[in-house]
Amino acid sequence: MSANAITVYRLILTFIVLAIFGTNTYISIACIVTILIIFIMDSVDGIVARKKNQTSTFGAVFDIVADRIVENVFWIYFAHIDLVPLWMPIVVVTRGLLTDGVRSIALTEGKAPFEMMTIPWARALTSSRISRSVYGVAKMVAFLLLPTVYVLQDTYPNQPITDYTSLVSMIIAYIAVVMCLIRGIPVLIDGWRYVKK
Repeated sequence: MSANAITVYRLILTFIVLAIFGTNTYISIACIVTILIIFIMDSVDGIVARKKNQTSTFGAVFDIVADRIVENVFWIYFAHIDLVPLWMPIVVVTRGLLTDGVRSIALTEGKAPFEMMTIPWARALTSSRISRSVYGVAKMVAFLLLPTVYVLQDTYPNQPITDYTSLVSMIIAYIAVVMCLIRGIPVLIDGWRYVKK
C-alpha cells in the first residue's frame, strides 16, 4: 500500500467517525479507537513513504493537507458538541491557513514545506522529529480524551471520573492549541522572505 493511499484512508476514517459518533455508547467507543488508528496511520504513511522511497513534494503537501483536514474537522466538531470553546478551532484554522499560505508561496519557488525553513531555531520548532512528535501526541491525546468525556457525560454524569477526565482533556487541548501556535509562528517569521518577494 502506498503512503498516499494510507493518507486517503485516514481521511475517509475521519469522516466516518464524525458521521457515526454519538449514535450509541458502543459505537462512540469504537470511534475513539478509530481516532487512535487515524493517528497511528499518520505516522505509518511517513514510514512507508521513506521505506518505499515514495517521498515527493506532492506527498509532503498531501500529508500536510490531510493533517489540516483531520485536525480542523475534529476541533470544529468538538466545539460543535460543546467539548471545547469555539475560539480553539478558530485559532487552529487561522494558524493553518496562514502557515499553509506561506508554504504555498515557498512551493512556487521549489521549496517543499519543511525545506523552506532555514533559520535553525525555526526549523527545530517546526520540522524536528521531537517538535512534530510532541505536537502530534498532544493532539492525539486531546482528540482521544475529548470524545471520552462525551461518552462519560452520557454514561456517568456528575461523577468524579467524568469531571477529572474533562479537566485533563481541557488541559491537553490547551497544550495542543499552544503547541499549534508555537509551531506556526516560526513558519511565518522564516517564510516572510517568500512573501516579500
